[in-house]
Amino acid sequence: MSQTEAERELAELLVESLNLEGVDPHGIDPEAPLFNDGLGLDSIDALELSLAVAKRYGVQLRSDGEDNHRIFASLRALAAHVQSQRAG
Repeated sequence: MSQTEAERELAELLVESLNLEGVDPHGIDPEAPLFNDGLGLDSIDALELSLAVAKRYGVQLRSDGEDNHRIFASLRALAAHVQSQRAG
């Protein structure tokens, strides 16, 4: 499944900010889970990714946000959330 331009940019940020060695950002399935079975990220990674997103896009992701499970479900979900927040 191919990535959109926004997903590709976010995938590069994800790999760069989390130092995911051996992970090709362009090879990340935008529909695959970011946590557990997917990329295998954990709660610390979520915090680091939230900081990187805030720094790059100015979009705040709260650690106690009710929608975090949905927002961090996949690269596609995260990219859609970032775009919707930037547009607002």
